[in-house]
Amino acid sequence: MSLKNKRGALRLAAFAAVAALALAGCTSTAGGTATGSSGPIAKEDLVLVASVINTTNPYFIANIEGAKALSKKLDIPLEIIDSQGSSQTEISKIQAILAQGKKVVMFVNTVASSDTPTIVDAVKRAGGYVSIWWNKPDNFEPWDAGDNFVAFQKHPGVDSGRCNAQAIGDALGGKGNVIMFPGVQDSTTSQTRVAGFEAEMRENYPGIKILENQPSNWDPQLANQNAKDLIAKYGDQINGVWSADDGMQLGAIQAFDDAGLLDKVKFASDGLYPDTVKLMKEGYGNNAIVGETFHRGYMASAIGLYTAYLAATGEIVPSELPKEKRTSFFDIKCVTPETLDDFLKYDTPTAAADFVDQLVENGPWDTEPATLIGGGGPEVLPKP
Repeated sequence: MSLKNKRGALRLAAFAAVAALALAGCTSTAGGTATGSSGPIAKEDLVLVASVINTTNPYFIANIEGAKALSKKLDIPLEIIDSQGSSQTEISKIQAILAQGKKVVMFVNTVASSDTPTIVDAVKRAGGYVSIWWNKPDNFEPWDAGDNFVAFQKHPGVDSGRCNAQAIGDALGGKGNVIMFPGVQDSTTSQTRVAGFEAEMRENYPGIKILENQPSNWDPQLANQNAKDLIAKYGDQINGVWSADDGMQLGAIQAFDDAGLLDKVKFASDGLYPDTVKLMKEGYGNNAIVGETFHRGYMASAIGLYTAYLAATGEIVPSELPKEKRTSFFDIKCVTPETLDDFLKYDTPTAAADFVDQLVENGPWDTEPATLIGGGGPEVLPKP
């Protein structure tokens, strides 16, 4: 496929994802009373709620796929919240659902870390149960907030950043210049990935210089524009590009493609999204993508919702769990073009449903490939 046709395909895929989300949001819900929970909630009184940051990033589309698969498996209605990249929109939509009196089992991929206490308080007052993924203040732990804040869950960001830095550093032979596209600035996920990337470069690739860091809010379109700006500023000085997730990387790749520089630059990112898999398999842009970290959005949302569901129905009591099952780190894998084929089985048409089947059988902490590997407190950052 030509570079021009590939760009068109990526843009069409983005439009298709938005259309799919619009359909996903058209779901029915169950009623209930917004009072504090004094015991297990009957399954027929529950509604699942999945809140995502935006609808343009493939990871958040996958969050919705996982929520839909679990909804079908448990036969519980589902509502989707599109936060549109705004903390205010996220919180107001969550509060609107809670005001309807529903007993919610909620997964939230928070826009910003600072959103978490407000969301948890609202869910707790309504007698619901929530699992937060990726972002929360380090000093706000589930065991301090009570059983309604069932769990905080994530994949380790420092490991992700280090993995990507190794891929770019090795591909550049330890010399060159890179630019960085973090996510939302008030995001512990982005902050830990940045810290891991910078530490690995500093410690093991001193010949590589970081030219500039442009936060791009997990938004492919913003990353595309920021990449264009940095190309105008640095031109062919740029040898490597790191993005905190694949959605932003896809936007950056389009910018370098448009500038005729794609085959001269190496990329690494987090997520190994299906579009990224295709580009890696094709060796697109002179094998432009040299490293990835693997996890799946459908796994995160399914794990988060199922953990909260177990608490809502009384099958687990959060306050009786060990701390690593309340603040939890799940496994993440480093991927290179040479190991890519090992991960293709997680992108089949039935992958989300298959994962949910195993999740319900094995529980939220023991389902491959997203098994519990640690936690119990904030992720430790490398020393500067």
